[in-house]
Amino acid sequence: MNEAKLYEVIRAPRVSEKTARLQEVSNQYAFEVSVDATKADIKAAVEKLFDVKVEAVNVVNVKGKNKSFRFRTGRRGDWRKAYVKLAEGQSIDVMTAKV
Repeated sequence: MNEAKLYEVIRAPRVSEKTARLQEVSNQYAFEVSVDATKADIKAAVEKLFDVKVEAVNVVNVKGKNKSFRFRTGRRGDWRKAYVKLAEGQSIDVMTAKV
């Protein structure tokens, strides 16, 4: 898998209070990923980009919200989120990660 394909699979790290707690408690990291990416694609991309060992990948399809602006209603796009569990003793610095 070439480097351009890796960046298509993993779009961005998702940083929130929930994901920060997951990092501390169970060494899991959350990423926004491509809608058509498989668990194997995500695992390979994270291992190559961050040089870590991935134990497990869980994927969630997130539905877009209905929003209104002025008198129009619209819908945000659906997207996909991956929770990646790393091997013991490994970590990713998501604040300086270049994804």
